[in-house]
Amino acid sequence: METTLPSSWYLETGIYALEREHIFMREWQCVGRQEDIPKPGDHRVLDVQGESVILLRNGENRLRAFYNVCRHRGARLCAGSESGASLLKGGMSSKYITCPYHAWIYDLDGQLVRARDIPGDCEFNPEDFRLHPVAAESWGGFIFIHMTPGKAKPLAEHVALVAERFKRYRMQDLRVGKTLSYTVEANWKVVCENYNECYHCGPVHPELCRLVPAFRENAGAGLEWDKGVPHRPGAVTFTLTGTTNRRTFPDLNADEQVLHYGELVYPNLFLSLSSDHVAAFFLRPDGPDRTFVDCHLLFEPYEIERREFNPDDAADFWDLVNRQDWEICKRVQQGMSSRVFEHGFCAPMEDLTLDIRKYVSDRIGPYIKA
Repeated sequence: METTLPSSWYLETGIYALEREHIFMREWQCVGRQEDIPKPGDHRVLDVQGESVILLRNGENRLRAFYNVCRHRGARLCAGSESGASLLKGGMSSKYITCPYHAWIYDLDGQLVRARDIPGDCEFNPEDFRLHPVAAESWGGFIFIHMTPGKAKPLAEHVALVAERFKRYRMQDLRVGKTLSYTVEANWKVVCENYNECYHCGPVHPELCRLVPAFRENAGAGLEWDKGVPHRPGAVTFTLTGTTNRRTFPDLNADEQVLHYGELVYPNLFLSLSSDHVAAFFLRPDGPDRTFVDCHLLFEPYEIERREFNPDDAADFWDLVNRQDWEICKRVQQGMSSRVFEHGFCAPMEDLTLDIRKYVSDRIGPYIKA
């Protein structure tokens, strides 16, 4: 059998530092939904692996993102939501970003427009003091950023396969109906590997397997995710009953109306697609042994605006399945720390977990000393 990555790759801060620099600083990653900042002048301050990022919409309603660092003396321009009330002026307005230290002012495209009291005869070109950019684009209603924009391939290329495969779900038109947030005491790769295989589904997810018997048949072998996975007879969605009073997404083909689909968009977006809702998981690694996960349940605006709308049938089911997953991921993380565990093994039906092995090895392997 194939081996997993070495246990040290899930435990050591040095490995995590390499992943931070060569994956999370150099790959497109999902950070939110378009509806999080819907209007010109709206903004959020993000913590991305310890880097503070301002994500905003400019006057033309285009996404922009910048490192939250003044070009003058390095002060943070905007306080994050965790900062509470501030004694300082400055920060974000509808048209400008003002540094609270010396009141340098930038427009919403990152251009310096005023440096207070700089003499006119000084050799000073405002073009040389633009905010450091972070690439920001969207697909399917999801906002992606790239922390090293000069090295970024087009986002459309990054999501091309999943965009074509799931185009009939029209995810760009869906809205968040409920969010479930978790702290998972496990390495982010453990969470990805768990999502990528269903060998564990029989022992860990009895309720899920009653809904989707194929997940436990032959120990989860032979699942054809590209073609979709069938529910039990009469079930069409991920709820405890397999049914709902929500309508099927209007543009789905006959298979998509009754089958379940899933995808992992590396490094940090999971998609699980039912006929009436999409579960989108955003991962935010926080060191080698902890991962924050937000599970956003996306629905049609048509359904959300109905007086009868209630997402709890889907939310209750997903919360159960999620908590089962996070508990077993925690057990894996705990077990890998044993002195006797050097690496794991992949059973034949776990071949998809090799994706994360190759993905990570390709990016950090060259920087690991033999």
